Amino acid sequence: MSAFWITLLLLLLAACVLFLAAGWRQRQASAGDRDRLNQRFYHQRLSELAEDEEQGVVAERPVMERELQQTLLADIPPTQTAQAHSSSRWILLPGLIVLLLVSLGTYLKVGGLAQLTGWMQVQQDYPALRARLMDPAAKPLTMEELARLQLGLRSALQSEPDNLNDWTMLGRLGMVLNNASIASQAFERALQLAPNDPGLKQDYAEVLTRSSDPQDNRQAALLLHELLKADRHNLRTLGLLAFNAFEQQQYDQAIDAWQTLLTLLPANDERRVMIARSIEQAKTAAGQQSSQLALSISLTPQAEKILPQGGVLYISVTDGVSPVPVAVKRLPLSHFPLSLTLDDSNAMMPDRLLSAQHQLQVRARISRDGSANARSGDWFGLSAVMPWDGHQQMAVEINQQQP
Repeated sequence: MSAFWITLLLLLLAACVLFLAAGWRQRQASAGDRDRLNQRFYHQRLSELAEDEEQGVVAERPVMERELQQTLLADIPPTQTAQAHSSSRWILLPGLIVLLLVSLGTYLKVGGLAQLTGWMQVQQDYPALRARLMDPAAKPLTMEELARLQLGLRSALQSEPDNLNDWTMLGRLGMVLNNASIASQAFERALQLAPNDPGLKQDYAEVLTRSSDPQDNRQAALLLHELLKADRHNLRTLGLLAFNAFEQQQYDQAIDAWQTLLTLLPANDERRVMIARSIEQAKTAAGQQSSQLALSISLTPQAEKILPQGGVLYISVTDGVSPVPVAVKRLPLSHFPLSLTLDDSNAMMPDRLLSAQHQLQVRARISRDGSANARSGDWFGLSAVMPWDGHQQMAVEINQQQP
């Protein structure tokens, strides 16, 4: 970094030297031009006097030549010339100061000094951050520290462009920091150095699958099919292929990949639940899921008498264990009894589908002001927890008032 500051100082010094040289030369040139002009005028007048004497116009030529000499000496007094040269040097000083101030001010304003200072600090911290990342017993890096490590790693790769481990680390840091551009470029470079590494291919395919560009998604699919040919039982490849197919709306292919995963995973593997829900979600998206909850909602006469104007009906379905709803529907108040259906399109979260539940409990509430949170005085009804196979019909009566 010292080379940068030395270069900056040398450039400023060169600019000052050029400014002083140009100003000094201009002063000297102007004085020299005036002297040459006076001398030319003097010799021209001498020639004219000689011609006038030959023609008999001038009778006292020597006297007039002395007067010309005196006029020339008066125009270029030696003491004044020396003073002019001396004063011209000090005239350049304010310009030199302005040049330095403008140059430094412009650099401080638009030269990225803060970014440069931050980068220099990252360069100093990089070895310690990398050592912490590699030490399993060390305190985990924060997201900010990971971002600084990524910058330091990119700088280090400028001097070691063939370091496979560093390119791989940079790609994985890009994935953690959700920087798809850096991750993609890093894994692409790593694959140039190790084209047959299946782990790098999986990493690259994952980055391409996450991309919003359909072309990247298709490229990831080709890469994953190539990996699957080499190892048909690789769990990570199957999972990436299923997710990639789902994102491209190739639901049958996604379902096949997830079902293959279920056959390969142990019976007690926690991932089986998530994969089963993903299969149900893919079936619903493909129109293969016929599970629907048919609801009939009625009111007691007392509740019906005081229906609020502009009220809202909230219907929430839970699994009877967790209070977090599996499905929710919001409707303006209408005539009762009311019949409606709910399906996976009403799911609160894509990983908790209505079709994947085995028991349900339904709550219906009338909100007087449209608030999603229960308020004192709201009327509601709650069904019993009932087993559900995707085809039963349930009824709820709104017969209680919120205390």
